[in-house]
Amino acid sequence: MKKSSLLLLSVLSITALTSCNSAALQDNKPVIRNVILMIGDGMGLPHVYAAMTVSADTLNIAKCKTTGLQTNYSADNYVTDSGASGTALATGVKTKNGSIGVDANGNSVRSILEIAEANGLSTGLVSTSALTHATPASFIAHQSSRGSYEQIAADFLKTDVDVIIGGGYDHFGKRQDNLNYIDSLKNKGYTVTTSLEETLASNSTKLAGFTAPVHNPYRLKGRGDMLPESTKKAIDILSKNNKGFFLMVEGSQIDWAAHANTADTLIDEVLDFDKAVGAALDFAKKDGHTLVVVTADHETGGVTLVSGDKINHTVTLNFATKDHTALTPLVYTYGPGSTDFTGFYDNTDIPKKIKKALGLK
Repeated sequence: MKKSSLLLLSVLSITALTSCNSAALQDNKPVIRNVILMIGDGMGLPHVYAAMTVSADTLNIAKCKTTGLQTNYSADNYVTDSGASGTALATGVKTKNGSIGVDANGNSVRSILEIAEANGLSTGLVSTSALTHATPASFIAHQSSRGSYEQIAADFLKTDVDVIIGGGYDHFGKRQDNLNYIDSLKNKGYTVTTSLEETLASNSTKLAGFTAPVHNPYRLKGRGDMLPESTKKAIDILSKNNKGFFLMVEGSQIDWAAHANTADTLIDEVLDFDKAVGAALDFAKKDGHTLVVVTADHETGGVTLVSGDKINHTVTLNFATKDHTALTPLVYTYGPGSTDFTGFYDNTDIPKKIKKALGLK
């Protein structure tokens, strides 16, 4: 055989071997069955680093080794509100400030939760606010006004979301139109609970856990471990579906403390949210098929850290405003598919990346 023929044969053999090895590597990638999207409302990098400074332990957020940055302007404003940013994170579509689950023209757009549901995955929402509040509602409801709480509650009955845990009982059960949507939830097969204790004790696989008439209080004012415990409960229920699940968890009141320029409460709310992140990471580590995405809808307070002491775990915060800012939130990810969330991209890309990770149609 000629030398040129031998060389060609060798090249073809190496190419074939390389192709086989590449295919094997792709086949060995963990299949992503579950995604847990965690939103620290109003949480910027200074909020996170302030919490890191006062904590004697490593934050769970810091265990997410892959990070990215997202732009979050709304369809009509450089500085977004939670309705527009929640909609972008839920649907991949820009909308006007004050709207949820609709585009800039008021047309309904499907959320990643609704798409997951249509593909046979289990779905859930957990929030320290009312479930009808802007961020959680963006994953369920389609309203031009985020303040239309009773209409938002009605939208919950148009879905088959498996687990909802948070405040907002009154928007279902003590309505101005006197309709009883608690009975409607029960008629749809939900077990309805009205306290955290009842919610955590429930054995139901279809659960509407109301933990407050409207919003839960700050953790320091009596909420306790509602968020991390509810996150664990939701994961426990949703993970029973072999097809997988999508869960959104919101730490709502980081934003509220930042609006109030209350540094101690802000840091405590970040630390509480971080406990919920820990619950998600614990499951993801054991499961091996779960992607955890931790981000914020926007920054609140224009927070700067002007002094601190890592040894004594103290930090001093300054606030530039009592409102939102246009600072770009970070995206922290853990698990298979994490590297797809590196770089600089828009908040509308996040649900698209999640959809791709889960292989949803």
